[in-house]
Amino acid sequence: MSDQRDPAPYDALLLLSFGGPEGPDDVVPFLENVTRGRGIPKERLKEVGQHYFLFGGVSPINDQNRALLEALRKDFAEHGLDLPVHWGNRNWAPYLTDTLREMTDAGHRRIAVLATSAYASYSGCRQYRENLADALATLEAEGRQLPRVDKLRHYFNHPGFVRPMIDGVLASLADLPEDVRAGAHLAFTTHSIPTSAADASGPDAEHGDGGAYVRQHLDVARTVAEAVAHETGLEHPWELVYQSRSGAPHIPWLEPDICDHLENLHTAGAPAVVMVPIGFVSDHMEVLYDLDTEATAKAAELGLPVRRSATVGADPRFAGAVRDLLLERAASERGIPAERCALGALGPSHDLCPVGCCPARAPKPAAAGADSPYA
Repeated sequence: MSDQRDPAPYDALLLLSFGGPEGPDDVVPFLENVTRGRGIPKERLKEVGQHYFLFGGVSPINDQNRALLEALRKDFAEHGLDLPVHWGNRNWAPYLTDTLREMTDAGHRRIAVLATSAYASYSGCRQYRENLADALATLEAEGRQLPRVDKLRHYFNHPGFVRPMIDGVLASLADLPEDVRAGAHLAFTTHSIPTSAADASGPDAEHGDGGAYVRQHLDVARTVAEAVAHETGLEHPWELVYQSRSGAPHIPWLEPDICDHLENLHTAGAPAVVMVPIGFVSDHMEVLYDLDTEATAKAAELGLPVRRSATVGADPRFAGAVRDLLLERAASERGIPAERCALGALGPSHDLCPVGCCPARAPKPAAAGADSPYA
């Protein structure tokens, strides 16, 4: 048991997230950070920022990360795991580079990294690894001794991530009017990405036909739907759909969009829908606006009863899953076999992203992978 609670060689955990504005004055600078290098005019960013201004210019993601941070620290303490947990963002304070600098100055030399993105894709994995490489390059230029950073594996099918979503669907179904509950459809939603990015997601062997991104989401959706059927005795029709498209109209993105899907279900006579945001760790802006605001308004316009199930957020079971991921990786790094928990048909993901995994359009250094310049 002592070996199973041993985090060595790791001396810290870094919670790495996207970040978000925390007031109206932050919105445009935040969006400038997100879109840097794309040449998007400030006036266009102000238009995009209207989603944030509807909520006072505050994204809920930072508060949700604070809650997750506390849940992780509480879980670690309760399980005798003496490991500090830090937090850094890609696009807003606390910035990743600042957090890594503080961790390095505090003497941390082997850091496990949890990204708040559960699935394989360029934007959900490799871009985080590129940000890590950028931060390490900055610290190297400052003359600091660099820590080694290891990104924990994709956790889309870990029981501690999936089970809270199952419970969320069950609660949403129970909240529907009884006369429409049995026939309710499940609409599993995730972020739409360009089809070219989806096709190239995951290792080379998984490229094509939606790649690992679509395959992983379908496996989780099927796992959740089957668990719901097992616990209710009713099989609910389901489909994987997409939201939050933001690209140029001429570039193909994954479809169908959730609002189009709601219209199609209404036309087909579906009595009700539960929207299940399996692609998101927490209720950040894209969940609050694209589902709770836009899609819910579309359902009301159609007269279609709809509920939105909960994301995992700071659920204690998810905090426990992070502990599992950390300890299994630590054991592996020490050469000790460890149980690797996974539900569904795909099994546990790789620890180390191989060369060619989720490639970017333009080659760029990425840390915490087989091609890392900071091994």
